[in-house]
Amino acid sequence: MKVLITGGAGFIGSHLAGAMLAAGNDVTVLDDLSTGASENIAAFDGRAEFEFVHGSVRDVEATAPLVRQCDCVVHLAAAVGVQLIVDDPVHTLETNIHGSEVVLNLANKFGRKILIASTSEVYGKNTKVPFGEDDDTLLGSTRFTRWSYACSKMVDEFLALAYHDQYGLETIICRFFNTVGPRQTGKYGMVVPRFVQRALRGEPLEIYGDGRQSRCFCNVADVVGAICQLLDCPQAVGEVINVGTGESIDINSLAGKIVAMTGSTSEIRRLSYSEAYGRDFDDMMIRVPDLTKIQTLIGYAPKYSLEETLSQIIDHERKKITEG
Repeated sequence: MKVLITGGAGFIGSHLAGAMLAAGNDVTVLDDLSTGASENIAAFDGRAEFEFVHGSVRDVEATAPLVRQCDCVVHLAAAVGVQLIVDDPVHTLETNIHGSEVVLNLANKFGRKILIASTSEVYGKNTKVPFGEDDDTLLGSTRFTRWSYACSKMVDEFLALAYHDQYGLETIICRFFNTVGPRQTGKYGMVVPRFVQRALRGEPLEIYGDGRQSRCFCNVADVVGAICQLLDCPQAVGEVINVGTGESIDINSLAGKIVAMTGSTSEIRRLSYSEAYGRDFDDMMIRVPDLTKIQTLIGYAPKYSLEETLSQIIDHERKKITEG
């Protein structure tokens, strides 16, 4: 199979590219490297079955021939990370909405199956847990820029489902819940790599808010495995599907666990959202996925516990420090 991965030099995309190549597929990665990194895919350079194209999904002329030549598209390209979203909301909206418009239109034009990456952010401040795919969403005020990301991904979902309903385009929508693992950057606000990197340097771990926010952190290998299986599952077409783990932890406990696992002397500090982001911030206090649908579709069960995943990340970051 020939697979096009948009955003394939990013964290999830590069892991997916590796898995797809290992399974014997040809892989083309399209990435503008705005948040992805060439070193994430450096190991694939020179392989006949791998191609990297430096470009944006918003560029129709660059994207069209890549979609035409592939068998399916995994659309991961997006503006992600709370810090980036807060700092650059225009980029977030334009990249996420227009990029998906371009890719979906081309997938429909050439009749290519497409898997669209969405996010647990779309559930917003809903307090009904676990979150089911058909549950209501509850976003905060438009005054808080962080909701622009959730809103943009909801538009992506509506558009993907519209293409499926109106034109019969084979679309699959995956709502990812806090995917973590080696190679994830802490630069754009991702909490796990940020905590691990600071703990290994003996720097204070900064918790935003009161730290009682809870999250379910899923290993990227489990997410990538789910993507590969869902692409081969006819029953997944036209569906919105949660992808994650049910193992939950609050941010206070996460910080304490990382300090203990790294043997760090780092202290833990708490910052108000205004101190952290330079403005008011509206947070989601809980995110737990209902995994019934994905379990029914592909027998999905996460293989990695949070502790195993944190060990992988700590080992990866220690190796980076050792290598200089």
